[in-house]
Amino acid sequence: MNNILPADLRVFCVVVRTSSFSHAAAALGMSAAYVTKRIRMLEQALGTALFNRTTRRVVTTETGERIYHWAQRILDDIDHLIEEVGVTRNEPRGLLRVCCSFGFGRRVVAPALSAFSEQHASVQVHLEVFDRLIDVAAEGYDLDVRVGDEIAPHLIARPLAKNYRVLCASPAYLEAHGTPNSLVDLGTHNCLVVKERDHPFGVWRLQRGRRAHSVKVRGTLSTNNGEMSVKWAIDGRGIILRSTWDVGALIEQGSLVRVLPSYRQQANIWAVYPSRLNASAKVRVCVEFLAAYMRQHGDSQFGHLTSG
Repeated sequence: MNNILPADLRVFCVVVRTSSFSHAAAALGMSAAYVTKRIRMLEQALGTALFNRTTRRVVTTETGERIYHWAQRILDDIDHLIEEVGVTRNEPRGLLRVCCSFGFGRRVVAPALSAFSEQHASVQVHLEVFDRLIDVAAEGYDLDVRVGDEIAPHLIARPLAKNYRVLCASPAYLEAHGTPNSLVDLGTHNCLVVKERDHPFGVWRLQRGRRAHSVKVRGTLSTNNGEMSVKWAIDGRGIILRSTWDVGALIEQGSLVRVLPSYRQQANIWAVYPSRLNASAKVRVCVEFLAAYMRQHGDSQFGHLTSG
């Protein structure tokens, strides 16, 4: 047990999150052989196997899963120790693990974090994107940049920007199939359904004024990727429900047209993180940076994203 190093625990945690030695090596900037060696040494120090290995991926053993949760707590405590007693305790430093959805991560969060990294070289940023809702506390992330207002009460959420989802379609689709005049009419239209993070699949929950409405929709095309659905909509394949950051510029250009414009779905942009990281300098500084970045670049870069 005396041979366990924090650096090895960090390597172990990245392998767990990526389910791959090679992917972990790429994320850490190390060779796969080095990662394999550190995991082997950690297993020897702990006296137990941490992974079941297959030809395609590695999966944590039952013991490995328990050790993963302990490792996260230990590493968080080490980071807090450095922040509390270090001479640069107010300076953000260490590994910052960020997650986000695919489209927003690529279009907005990735360039923002690139600018953040340029200003804060002592922080190593690792960004991962998913098509599902992440439990940041349980899965070991420091920060989730989330589109959508459904946030668990045990998490801290700070608003970054205002956003809502709107119904839209291409002029060609509306010319061929008509424009719906009510939510009921959506049942007769081809709707492009997206299974993406907080979206209930095939159910669109909308607001008109203060009243909430739900409508069941269907169509010949569905996907778990919002960018694909936007491309299909532009091609005239149906009606979509997408965020203003994603389709605002397309609506202004005339590539898409608002449908039932009195209806919308609130989906603000939030920085979400576990309460134990409330005093973390790296999280605090990154959240402040993201909020300022979105205020500065929102209209020009994100389809008229309004600052919160």
